[in-house]
Amino acid sequence: MGKIRKAVFPVAGLGTRFLPATKASPKEMLPVVDKPLIQYAAEEAEDAGIDQLVFITGRNKRSIEDHFDKAYELEMELERMGKQRLLEIVQTILPPTVNCIYLRQADVLGLGHAVLCARPVVGEEPFAVLLADDLIQVNGRGVVGQMAEKYERYGCSILSVMEVPRDKTDKYGIVRTRTDPDGMLRVVSIVEKPAPGDAPSNLAVVGRYLLTPGIFRKLEQTRPGAAGEIQLTDAIAALLADEPVIAHLFEGKRYDCGSKLGYLEATVEYGLAHPELGTDFADYLRRVVR
Repeated sequence: MGKIRKAVFPVAGLGTRFLPATKASPKEMLPVVDKPLIQYAAEEAEDAGIDQLVFITGRNKRSIEDHFDKAYELEMELERMGKQRLLEIVQTILPPTVNCIYLRQADVLGLGHAVLCARPVVGEEPFAVLLADDLIQVNGRGVVGQMAEKYERYGCSILSVMEVPRDKTDKYGIVRTRTDPDGMLRVVSIVEKPAPGDAPSNLAVVGRYLLTPGIFRKLEQTRPGAAGEIQLTDAIAALLADEPVIAHLFEGKRYDCGSKLGYLEATVEYGLAHPELGTDFADYLRRVVR
């Protein structure tokens, strides 16, 4: 079955919900306390043992490359000033065993198209897909790590899912599942953003996928759907005819940092949990609430 070594990060989107902040800077570089969203996602992949990070980029995304690159001038200045702790933070953003690969998505044609752009690098290997604006806080191992453990047992594509209110199903890809004798949730069908009355369940797919290379062949055959985009959901639906796909009800709390409210919620809760700022920040919030 093979170990999961590669993770794909689709980061070519325009981030229109955060304009004007994202006019010249990617939404994936928005900071939650003191780290950008893309770094949280990269660290989750690294925690799962992944050592090749594949970024599908577009215009105005150069700051993502710069973030994971070596910053000689900054490091020299921090060393000159004796700021060793800050120097260590900058030097350990990317472990030396991890490589970054950047591919350009010339036309932003949807998540499915972004994943297909990774095919020349991923080849015939299983791989993870992480959407950086889905920030997931966990107490133990990250969601991709949880899924990688499950892949070692089942060797098939895995979708991370969570329960959502019935009236919110039109904001997500929704799966219908059946429970196998061993407790595995086998995906029977998947539909993109169904109306609450049409949704097959309230299990929503969130931004973590573990996919076999068979998905590429399905993406090649997937016709553009809504807004002229190639939907990953449609390709997964086609994959179900050839391969098993399972759902992973993950352990952790998900913040939708693609929305302003979700981003603010993450900022507050990560701020409260921050080892240096948490206590003072909590005192400040109490004063504001009073």
